[in-house]
Amino acid sequence: MLVASAVSLAAVRADDAPKPWKVGAYASLTGSEATWGQSYERGTRLAIDEINAAGGVLGQPLELVIDDNRSKSGDSATIVRKLISRDKVIAVLGEVSSGRSLEAAPFCQQMRIPMISNGSNPKVTEVGDYIFRVAYIDPFQGAVMARFAREHLHITRVGLLTDTTNAYAVGLGRFFKERFLHEGGIVALEQRYSGSERDFKAQLTALRAANVDAIFVPGYYTEVGLIAVQARELGYRGPILGGDGWASPQLAELAGAALHDTYYCDNFSLESSDPVTRRFIERYRARYQLDPDSIAPLAYDAVALLADALTRAGSAQPAKLRQALATTSGFAGVSGSLTIDAKRNPQKPAYVVGFRDGQYRLVTTIAP
Repeated sequence: MLVASAVSLAAVRADDAPKPWKVGAYASLTGSEATWGQSYERGTRLAIDEINAAGGVLGQPLELVIDDNRSKSGDSATIVRKLISRDKVIAVLGEVSSGRSLEAAPFCQQMRIPMISNGSNPKVTEVGDYIFRVAYIDPFQGAVMARFAREHLHITRVGLLTDTTNAYAVGLGRFFKERFLHEGGIVALEQRYSGSERDFKAQLTALRAANVDAIFVPGYYTEVGLIAVQARELGYRGPILGGDGWASPQLAELAGAALHDTYYCDNFSLESSDPVTRRFIERYRARYQLDPDSIAPLAYDAVALLADALTRAGSAQPAKLRQALATTSGFAGVSGSLTIDAKRNPQKPAYVVGFRDGQYRLVTTIAP
């Protein structure tokens, strides 16, 4: 009788326990861009654990349901369908890549489930009114790097080396070019490659022969490291510039000293004096025994932004949650204060970093 009563009491307590809000996420935990996905997962889990330790959201804990797209095209759409249809998540977080975000966004929009992406291509949020992002968009970072090239480095002639198989690279290259020309610069030559290439010497030789002052490479760190090494081997000593697709600790491992006089635009800086950012860095280091790159803070902010919207909405009802996300203003993120604009993109500052003393260090901050 006592055993039966104990079992019944345990069952009642289990039934009374707050049911968790299920939050879906998809990332490249393995494959060619695994460093991004693993960093994304670390930032996401840190945020969820801290929120739950503080009592959850509206008295309920968050439960992360995350899956690996293996850095492969096509997997993200399948994963997100499962997260929404089978796991019944209240929102979807991801992806770091614009291309994989674009794979998943249409289904989230169709099912009216909010999605918060890290992808920077403008087309991501253009999918529909349930799609948001925490990273700044490519037109902004393209303009930032064009201004930096002209005003800070005093560059006149630039060459472009673009991965034509990558939606992020194509878009960022176009936006940089447009702003650089507007600022009075000259685009001397444009060269192309595909993400599967490993030999860039022909393109780099042509760019060097064009007497460019700098080369803009709007690609991912996986190729940028090889490009920097090969450029230096060919005798090119000028600046190489890029965007947030460079942001990975692995870039320095791939290219080392070849990264001298290289710069890129980032969403985050370890040297930020913002107290919210400083506290995040301390907590991240304590938990993982390493410094956060720019992916982890964006992942953390996506969770925190969702929790803030859920609190203000007072419900996980999709339309209310979407409306709360859309009206976010002055949100104190660890990657900077952000306000969601009418196109569901964040208005926030950009950090330009340059390589020195074996790592990328803050050069300047440029506001929207």
